[in-house]
Amino acid sequence: MKPVLIFLAALLLAATVQADTGTGTSVPTFSALKPGQALPPALRFVAIPRIKRNSVALVADQGITVLKVDSNNSAGSISLPFNIDPTKMPMLSWRWKVSRVIDKADMEDKAGDDFAARVYVFFDVPLESLSFTERNKIRLARLVAGPDVPTAALVYVWDNKHRIGYAHASPFTKSVQKFVLQSGPEHVGAWMSETRDVAADFRLAFGREPPRVTGVAIGNDTDQTGEQVTTWFGDFHFAPK
Repeated sequence: MKPVLIFLAALLLAATVQADTGTGTSVPTFSALKPGQALPPALRFVAIPRIKRNSVALVADQGITVLKVDSNNSAGSISLPFNIDPTKMPMLSWRWKVSRVIDKADMEDKAGDDFAARVYVFFDVPLESLSFTERNKIRLARLVAGPDVPTAALVYVWDNKHRIGYAHASPFTKSVQKFVLQSGPEHVGAWMSETRDVAADFRLAFGREPPRVTGVAIGNDTDQTGEQVTTWFGDFHFAPK
C-alpha cells in the first residue's frame, strides 16, 4: 500500500498550493515570522494518509526564525507556494540543518526511502509525454486532487551514505528524481547553504526543457526506518541565473 500512498502524497503537495497562487515567486519567509506563531495559511502541512504526522514549528535559531521539523517514525511536508518559469528564475537557494542522519536509510530501496532532510521541486510536464504507467499514476492522483497535480519532481536530499552529487530515480516512480546535496554525519548540527539551478538539474534528470515550477515542499521522513531526526530550514528564494 505505501508506494502508492507516497507517490500520491508527493504529487498532492504541489497541487495544494496552486489554487491560492498566481504566477509570483514570493512566499512567506520564515525569518519574517515570529517563533511560536502558527504557520500562515499559504504554508500548508501535507500529510501522507495512514502515516503518523511530523511535528512542525517556527523556532528561533541564532536570533532568526526558522522552521523546525521533527520526525519520529513519521512523515509529512510543508508546501511553499512558488509558481514560476524556471528558464527565467532557475536558481533556488536555501539553508538547512539536521540533528543526525538516518542510519538505516537507502534511497535506492523502497524499504529504506527515508531522509534527514528533503526539498521537492514540482514541475508540470505534459502528461502525454510520460509512459503509460506514469500517466495512469498521475491520472489517479488527479482524480483525488484535481487537474493541477504536477507530473514530475526533483528532490534534493540530505542522505546517509551516497556521495554528494549522486542522482537516482525514486524507487517508487521515475517521475521523481533525487539529487544528494549533503551526505553523512560530517556537517550534522551545522547550517549548510544550498543553491541549485533547477532548470539545469531538470534537464539532466529528464532530458528535456523544464516546464513551469508548480510548487516546492520541504520536510523529512522516518516512517520506513522507524528512526528519529530533527531538521531546520531557513528561507527559500528563487532568483535569475
